[in-house]
Amino acid sequence: MAQLIEFPLEGGSSILVEVHSGLGGVVTRGGADHTGVFARAQQTFERALGNIQPALQSVIDQLFTIKNRPDEVTVEFGIDLHAEAGAFIAAASTSSNFNVTLRWKRDDHRAEPSGPSDEVQGAQTA
Repeated sequence: MAQLIEFPLEGGSSILVEVHSGLGGVVTRGGADHTGVFARAQQTFERALGNIQPALQSVIDQLFTIKNRPDEVTVEFGIDLHAEAGAFIAAASTSSNFNVTLRWKRDDHRAEPSGPSDEVQGAQTA
């Protein structure tokens, strides 16, 4: 079931996020000034997203330690938001939290010689 969660922003305003309930109960919000809001988040939106930053940074750091670094790296992931839990990494597909795509482009200027036959040495005659 979807519900609206009000996330305060560090600047003092707030945003509404539609989330699917699934973790525990919600913190209900009283008052008529927020019609349609079913819960208020217990932390700012920025702080909620900050909770997942270390995990994402670790993924990026590890991908950049690959010996033959790819030219392109794509990391797809889902973020779930919850009034009490904040943000957490959700499944990006039915079986994983991260989908990673690595691409190498083989350009002539990047290709390394594979052996002596790739090198041409000229001989001068007198």
